[in-house]
Amino acid sequence: MSSGRPPATSHAAIEAAAFRLFASRGFDGTTTDEIASAVGISRRTLFRYFSSKNDIPWGQFDDNLDFFRDTLHQFSSHLPLWKVVQEAVVAFNSLDPAAVEQHRQRMRLILQTPSLQAHSVLMYSRWRRVIAEYTAFRVHQEPDDLFPRLVGHTSLALAISAYELWLTDASASIEKLISRSMEDLRRFVADD
Repeated sequence: MSSGRPPATSHAAIEAAAFRLFASRGFDGTTTDEIASAVGISRRTLFRYFSSKNDIPWGQFDDNLDFFRDTLHQFSSHLPLWKVVQEAVVAFNSLDPAAVEQHRQRMRLILQTPSLQAHSVLMYSRWRRVIAEYTAFRVHQEPDDLFPRLVGHTSLALAISAYELWLTDASASIEKLISRSMEDLRRFVADD
């Protein structure tokens, strides 16, 4: 046995190994020790990349939230708030064609694994917070005020609805479904 530095790895390598195990054994049937072993690292090293097994399906969520936050603020403040939120949510969920199947697996785990639901609620609240903070900035309110919260919650509900449909239709575009869900809500609200 050699001592020294553990082998180098990456978030992507850990995710790939974990997703293979989740596909064959199920999320609940896969241990962190098995994931670490499949990557050739120690359990301790695995936890340097992901705080828990529940974080693995979420990938590099903190980096993605930073991208989301930056995207919202890159739009002109002259655009209507609804348009900025819609475009940013679509951009946040835009996929490289090569990543579509892995993202389907990721979203099936997140949306359909009962043991992940409590953790997902925590992650969703962080995603909604990004929108609430931006909305508050635009309308000169606080993120915890009703309207910014409402925009965050509604945006999440629309995105999840689009993802649920996307998981049932292999030919669908998640970007188009999210955009359509937001447009449909605008039409519904405008139709009195």
